[in-house]
Amino acid sequence: MALSAEAAPCGTQVAYDVFNGDADGLCALHQLRLARPREAHCVTGVKRDVALLQRVPCEAGIDVTVLDVSLDANVDPLVRLLDAGANVAYFDHHSARRMFLHPRLQLEWDDSPDVCTSVIVDRALGGRYRPWAVVGAFGDNLDATARRLAAALGLSDREIAWLRTLGQLLNYNAYGETVDDLHLSPESLYRTLHEFADPLEFIAASPCYELLERGYREDLTCAEALEPYRTCGAGAVYVLPDEPWARRISGTLANRLATESRDKSFAVLSMRANGSHCVSVRSARPDACPANVLCERFAGGGGRRGAAGVNALPAAEVDTFVEAFSTYFTIMTARRDGLSGIVESK
Repeated sequence: MALSAEAAPCGTQVAYDVFNGDADGLCALHQLRLARPREAHCVTGVKRDVALLQRVPCEAGIDVTVLDVSLDANVDPLVRLLDAGANVAYFDHHSARRMFLHPRLQLEWDDSPDVCTSVIVDRALGGRYRPWAVVGAFGDNLDATARRLAAALGLSDREIAWLRTLGQLLNYNAYGETVDDLHLSPESLYRTLHEFADPLEFIAASPCYELLERGYREDLTCAEALEPYRTCGAGAVYVLPDEPWARRISGTLANRLATESRDKSFAVLSMRANGSHCVSVRSARPDACPANVLCERFAGGGGRRGAAGVNALPAAEVDTFVEAFSTYFTIMTARRDGLSGIVESK
């Protein structure tokens, strides 16, 4: 879905690139700047640091590009920027219930469960840098989408496997309470990526790839020793310890669990320094049981149908969340199965 009213050209005004620090945000911006180079101030952070537009100064004539952060979570600073005279191009696939038209806003948005921001940018660029869209889709756990894009490029199975691993590693690096938890800051990782038009060349030549791969394997070894906090017929909940490795691996663990058991839903809770928990949810049935609907019941919760989360779940609400997870996915799955049975019997 594209909503726009002839946004003004950027010209020579001051520019800001605002992007999620995960694989999708990195690859979306990388594609865009390969096709449309410009100098810009980077505004980014860890994956859950989504209230990014408030860091952009409200000044007339500035040019702001936003990628892979929820419009709903940034609508107030977005309105202030536009009212101040900024021009904004917004690419995203998260919740946008509060979207609106404005003469200086260009919105490229699609919340379909098989779409991520890298795919939206790929469409806008006519597939010009599609290998990076493949990486972004793999990083966002959209394997079917990534493989469909890769097939159109004629990539070999080995090349696809390399791009899948790169997407997972870029996404893994974004999880943490602060940038200090990460192996590389999202901005420095983006600037390193941006030296390579071909992701396979980045894999072969950049020491950053080896650093991320080694860290990933070490953290995953720790995660594999964990037992579920609670299981139910529809899935399971994991609660991780208060350790940097646990915060780094939390999203990757959620994606891995969802990939290995596609008929189950999962929640992974990692403890924050203040005692609250960062929650990652993956839904096995995003159309019938959207993950964001469950997460939006809790303060700071949101996301998309297939993958959502809660930024800071209070410790006192952990068991409440676990019960809500179990009830939500069990009942909604049973209802969907029941309706399917009725349809099939007719």
